[in-house]
Amino acid sequence: MSAVTGAPVVLVTGASRGIGAATARMAAARGYDVAVNYVANAEAAARVVGEIEALGRKAVAIQGDVGREADIVAMFAAVDRAFGRIDALVNNAGAAGRIGRVENVSGEMVRNVMDVNVTGALLCAREAVKRMSTKRGGTGGVIVNISSGAATTGSPENYVWYAASKAALDAITLGLGLEVAREGIRVVGVQAGVTDTDIHAAVGAPGRPQKMADRIPIGRPAEPEEMAECILWLMSDAARYCTATTLRAGGGL
Repeated sequence: MSAVTGAPVVLVTGASRGIGAATARMAAARGYDVAVNYVANAEAAARVVGEIEALGRKAVAIQGDVGREADIVAMFAAVDRAFGRIDALVNNAGAAGRIGRVENVSGEMVRNVMDVNVTGALLCAREAVKRMSTKRGGTGGVIVNISSGAATTGSPENYVWYAASKAALDAITLGLGLEVAREGIRVVGVQAGVTDTDIHAAVGAPGRPQKMADRIPIGRPAEPEEMAECILWLMSDAARYCTATTLRAGGGL
């Protein structure tokens, strides 16, 4: 049980901004205590924590680079100390590198993307399973992996390496979901479409969501809260028969 309230606990990686921050706030509004992971922006993480506390829920900010195994282990230990339980993991932290063509990509950038998006997500899931699995004395839980529509489009001329990492994440959702289905753990994913967050500026393409609007059947990019709604639904009992599957939320793309 949570040390203070007994509320369910969710760890959201990369929760200081974008989809992660929206998910953390929405989870709090729906009764969760929240572990807010961030890698560098302590001020932004503190703001999210403050917003959660204003909703009457408990929150802690936990620094950690999901691309480093030692940081992941320390992050889950911090969750143990703060809450004494974990009921849901949202594998949201991600890296994309810089937009470009494969002929110009560096091995270092590809390794960083894979370290965060694939290895990091898998190791976070490992730590969650250790705590959630009924086979290991846990009470079950949900792991939500945040993928991308790029997993099925390949994202040519943009970031093929990022698309490959998200396709790998979808495979993790499928395989791990089947592996732990009888241990009280559901593993699901969301293939997020073009969403209006600052990740686009970070990869060197500010304004990209608006430029892509005409290509999206719905006619606009998503807001982070719209992705958070999908995540919270998958975390809820309403999705209790869903596992080893990934929901596409791409506005028709």
